[in-house]
Amino acid sequence: MFLRFKMTRVFALALAAAFAVAGWAPARARVGGEPGQQQPKPKATPQDGDEAIDDDDVVRFETDLTNVLFTAVDRNKRFVTTIKKEDVRVLEDGVEQDVFTFQRETDRPLSLAILVDTSASQERTLPEEKSAAQRFVDAVIRSRRDEVAVLSFTGDATLEQGLTGNASNVRRAIDRIEFVPPSGYIGGGTVINVPGTTPPISGDNQRRAGSTAIWDAVWVTSRDVLSETSDKTRRAIILLTDGVDTSSRLKMSEAIDSALKADAIIYSIGIGDDFFSGVEESSLRQLSERTGGRAYFPRDETDLRAAFSQIQEELRSQYLLAYSPKNKAKDGTFRKVLIEVVNPELHKQKLRLTYRQGYFAQSAAAPTPRKKG
Repeated sequence: MFLRFKMTRVFALALAAAFAVAGWAPARARVGGEPGQQQPKPKATPQDGDEAIDDDDVVRFETDLTNVLFTAVDRNKRFVTTIKKEDVRVLEDGVEQDVFTFQRETDRPLSLAILVDTSASQERTLPEEKSAAQRFVDAVIRSRRDEVAVLSFTGDATLEQGLTGNASNVRRAIDRIEFVPPSGYIGGGTVINVPGTTPPISGDNQRRAGSTAIWDAVWVTSRDVLSETSDKTRRAIILLTDGVDTSSRLKMSEAIDSALKADAIIYSIGIGDDFFSGVEESSLRQLSERTGGRAYFPRDETDLRAAFSQIQEELRSQYLLAYSPKNKAKDGTFRKVLIEVVNPELHKQKLRLTYRQGYFAQSAAAPTPRKKG
């Protein structure tokens, strides 16, 4: 799949002409190349007023600690903020771990990606989605602390706005998102070939223009947008879609693995038009729960706003626990994580803990960490 960047037609033509004179061909990051082939990583150029975390200020270093963020809610869906270290235990692949750090996380910087489905099934619901997303941005973003990217997708994903702490730029990017009907679209999800008209580009490109590639979009967002953010931020994808994938080249499991490797949780907001096939709830639940997020299924605009409000509250109501894994092998394998409530009184409350269900261990072949300076 492609991660594309928005540009004006005049600028695009000028850029293409410059490339032609220089003998260059513009590169595009495509999912589904040959196995083992390195794909180029596109990077957005910040717009005026953008306030993103400078990559030169991001220092990454190897650590033996595994960090797990989790939230706890009671049976009335209220967040529980009184849990202590001795109230829980953590197991990795069934082996209990020694917790070194346990603390509430209420002020951690956020790196968010708002990922919006603009396929035909979202045509009627898109205005409400955009309005709710803009209110969410206004309520959540703290200048110089948090950063947000905005992407839209059908068969391919488009980067509408790179990571920025400028809420005005994010709102404008969301406002620009629109449903663009593919050639031959007559409504109701139906595309026809009109006699006497010029066929569009190619069969495959036309097919993808009228399709929905959710897993591809999640994969590229995790890998090319969120994975390079500071290790000190909380990474999350807010996915607005009906959950019906029709054209991904990748599997849902690969999208989940990509999010886990980027340490990004996924909040799914399942919203669709009943004129089509409704919402695929099971896939969105699995996508979110495997990464430590949650899936919401609003029935109207009021529910949609409430879903965004709950995501906002959850992002500010987390616990952080850290442990040094007893399994020291750097084999790149998946390690399953389980957090259990051991306090009898809290256990009676049947708390629901939400967290990522595992992570990928470091590999011995990992590249040498980049040093600042």
